[in-house]
Amino acid sequence: MIALALIPALLGVLVGWGGYLGWREKLPRSRRAGVRTDATMRSDEAFRVANRVAGLPTMVGGAVGVLAGAAVLAMPGTPGAVIAAVVGVLGVFVLLAGGGLLGHRAAAAVPPPPEPVG
Repeated sequence: MIALALIPALLGVLVGWGGYLGWREKLPRSRRAGVRTDATMRSDEAFRVANRVAGLPTMVGGAVGVLAGAAVLAMPGTPGAVIAAVVGVLGVFVLLAGGGLLGHRAAAAVPPPPEPVG
C-alpha cells in the first residue's frame, strides 16, 4: 500500500512545487518546466504571466495528489486504495491541464515583443 500511496503523493509534491514556483514568478523560462506553448515561449513576459496564472490550479492539483496519497493509506482494502490512487492521479492531471489552458490564454493576451529594427 505504501508504494501505491507514493505515486499520487510524489506526483502531487512535484506538480505543486512547480505551481508554486510559477505563482511566485521564480520558474525560469525553459523547455522543461511550466506552461510551454508557442504563446508562452514567445517572450519572458508571456512565460511569466502564463505560469503565474497557471500557478494556483497547479498547486491545487499538487494538493489533490498529496491528499490522494493519504487517502490510499486510509483505505481499508485494496480496491478502495487503487480507486483513490487512480482518482487522485486523474485529478492532478485534470487540474494541471486546466492550469495550462488558463496560462496559455493569459500568454496569448500578452502583446508580442517589438520587432528589432534594422
